[in-house]
Amino acid sequence: MNALRYFFDDKIAETNEKISVDVCVYGGTAAGLIAAVRAKKEKRSVVLLHPGRTLGGMTTGGLSFTDIGNKAAIGGLSRVFYRRLGSRYGLAETFKFEPNVAQAEIDLIARESSIDVRFFQYLDGVRVVRRRIHSITLLGGLEVEARAFIDATYEGDLMAKAGVTYTTGREPNAEYGETYNGRQIHPTHQFDCDVDPYVREGMPESGLLPHVGPERTFVEGSGDRRIQAYNFRVCMTDDDANRTPFPKPASYDASEYELARRWLRCTRANVFAKFDRITETKTDTNNHGAVSTDFIGANYRWPEGDFRERERIFQAHVTYQKGLHWFMANDPAVPDAIRREYARWGLAADEFADTGGWPHQLYIREARRMVGEYVVSEHDCTGSARCDDSVGMAAYQMDSHNCARIVLNGVVKNDGDVQVKLPAPYPISFRSIVPS
Repeated sequence: MNALRYFFDDKIAETNEKISVDVCVYGGTAAGLIAAVRAKKEKRSVVLLHPGRTLGGMTTGGLSFTDIGNKAAIGGLSRVFYRRLGSRYGLAETFKFEPNVAQAEIDLIARESSIDVRFFQYLDGVRVVRRRIHSITLLGGLEVEARAFIDATYEGDLMAKAGVTYTTGREPNAEYGETYNGRQIHPTHQFDCDVDPYVREGMPESGLLPHVGPERTFVEGSGDRRIQAYNFRVCMTDDDANRTPFPKPASYDASEYELARRWLRCTRANVFAKFDRITETKTDTNNHGAVSTDFIGANYRWPEGDFRERERIFQAHVTYQKGLHWFMANDPAVPDAIRREYARWGLAADEFADTGGWPHQLYIREARRMVGEYVVSEHDCTGSARCDDSVGMAAYQMDSHNCARIVLNGVVKNDGDVQVKLPAPYPISFRSIVPS
């Protein structure tokens, strides 16, 4: 079985089982598990339905150098989780950890709480009665009736099938009176030198390079349906005893990385800036620079795509990012110093063993977003607006990755990166997570 997949259609079991519980959680992300555990602590009957094979989402899928902002804002069972992780390293708590350690802890929490976890459960239908979800059906035939349903997927699939109002992409700044919404061109993760976008440099008639969009116009702050790029947070190592060299994809196409070649010829960027150490020999490696592991423009159909379409997008991201790592470590067009340093690294052999060292979770940075009675905007983030029905706190900076790559004045530009630090943690309105 190919374990590096999003959609395991061959693992869907046919059944006519019907169950009734107090709380049904759809989505085995870390948030989904914590929601299920809390419901169990409140003496409620719970089922956790996961469209996949591994619990934890990004917490076990490579995001190991945690984006915490101000950790004073983290409490409840989430803080307990980080303290439990810390105990595995002899620390009071830790926000940096190996994926296999996080997986062991997540699985242990599920067992300790006696959570009824059902894997390979893909949503098929939703029955709504008087504006409340009465029951859901899964591919294969399982039917679940519950008093309360929680959508803990990254995509908001249950929310959408229930008819809840949502949006995708970027609103124009004017919609909520913002500054950092809509289209943005900023210097971070941007081309710091002029890169020609055409297959034959200086010849527009030759067509555009791969991964460069056809757009020639740009209106600052205008809205569109584009979403920030996805990638895999790869656990790398420079320990030769544990290092697996980056594999060359069977479908590797050198022309896919011509944009990277041209940028590397002239950039002064540090391409290793986000090799964040989680131990002395391992990293959580994220995107960095104008051309990086972020597969800009390849995910637009993910939020509303069906499971098969998402599987195609998932595999395209696998091929692109595996190819990029191989390119950086092997292609003679990569500057010698960068290529030699990159080749010192590889996949950690003791992580994600069943997928060849590759994370099982694609980083779904955003997808559908509910439009509730209250919409959290940059005014909440900056403190210029403050809700009176807080259900939690947020503390990380305003952070969006690039959403598009365009041609502007004859050169390539990235559109969408936003990184704005915040003065303090801010409250999240209960109304923002409840359908209007």
